Amino acid sequence: MNTVIVPTDFSVASHNAAQYAIKLLSGLTGVEIILYHTYAHENEADNCYENLERIKSELLTDETVNMTILADQGDFLTELEKLARHRQADLVIMGITGRSASAQAFMGSNTLKMAENKFCPVLIVPPDCEYHTLKNVLLTSDLKNVVSSTPSGPIKKILKTFEPNLHIVSVDSELYIALTEEQEAEKTKLKEMFAEFSPSFYFLRLFDVDEAINMFASDKNIDLIINIQKDHSLLHRLFNTSHTKNIVYHSTVPVLVVHE
Repeated sequence: MNTVIVPTDFSVASHNAAQYAIKLLSGLTGVEIILYHTYAHENEADNCYENLERIKSELLTDETVNMTILADQGDFLTELEKLARHRQADLVIMGITGRSASAQAFMGSNTLKMAENKFCPVLIVPPDCEYHTLKNVLLTSDLKNVVSSTPSGPIKKILKTFEPNLHIVSVDSELYIALTEEQEAEKTKLKEMFAEFSPSFYFLRLFDVDEAINMFASDKNIDLIINIQKDHSLLHRLFNTSHTKNIVYHSTVPVLVVHE
C-alpha cells in the first residue's frame, strides 16, 4: 500500500475519518496519506491550504505517518477521481456525515457516489466509529460466480497488510438445512482463493440482510466489513433502502467497498 487519499470538507465526519486513517496506517512504511480538499473559487485557495495545514498539525502526533496536503479547484467528485487515477491510489478513506444538515448531505451523498467508482476501493468510516486494530474482518459473499466477481487483489492486499482473522458470510433467506451443490462449489472456490488466510465460513438464513450483517459484526467483534459491489448486490441495497441508510449512517464498523 503506497497512496491513500483522505478527502476533507472540514466537517466532524471527515475529521474523524482522517483520525481513523492515521491510526490505521501508523507504522506502515512507504505509505503516503494525502489530505485532500476541493474549492469552488480561486480566491479560496489560500484559506483552504491554511485550513489543511491546521488540520494536519492537529492530526499528526505520530512521526511515522507521512501526510501531505493538496487542494484543487473544481467539482469534488471529478477532481477526487482524477487524483485517485493519477496517483494510482490504493485506497480512499471517507466519512459519511457532516456537522450540519448541508454538510451531511454533501459528505454523505459524495461518499456513496465515490464508493460506486470502479477504479479504487473506498473505506467508509461511520460518524461514531472508533479505531480498533483490525483483528476480525468480515467479507460478504452471495456465493455466485465468485471467481469472476471477487476482486481478490485489493482484498488480499488488505488482509496481508493487517493480518486479521477472515470471516466469510453469506446471507440467504432461501437457505435451509444445507447448501446447494452450486453453493458448495462456490464456497470451495472461495476457500481456495483465500486459502492462505484460513477463512471461516458462515451461512445465515435471515430475510433482512442488513440486520444479519450488523448482528454478525456485533457478535464476532468485527473490525471491518468488506463488501463487493455488484449490480443489485448487498451494497446496492445498503445504499438505497431505509434499513441500510441506518446502517451506513449509524454503524460503528467501517465498510470497505471493492468492485468485481
